[in-house]
Amino acid sequence: MKICGPKCSLCGIVFSIWGIIQLGLMGVFYYIHSVALLEDLQIAEEYPDAQSFYNAAYEGYSVNAYNCWIAAVLYFITLAFSSYQFYVNSRTHV
Repeated sequence: MKICGPKCSLCGIVFSIWGIIQLGLMGVFYYIHSVALLEDLQIAEEYPDAQSFYNAAYEGYSVNAYNCWIAAVLYFITLAFSSYQFYVNSRTHV
């Protein structure tokens, strides 16, 4: 069943591949606790001691890593749908 045309499905394929690559890598960098991504964590400005800051930062890194990987899986589903639509649109009917 055709839902979108060949150009729209090709655009969905390209964006999905890019989203999978980008979010997969960002998830890896959050998982390894990249210092460059510290500003993107949802943590408080001040903490009473260093250990509570480290605990909050590690939890924020983990949450953001899993969120990136979940979004990458959703992009994979979009890739599968767009690929199917591209296949349906490219078939020749006799």
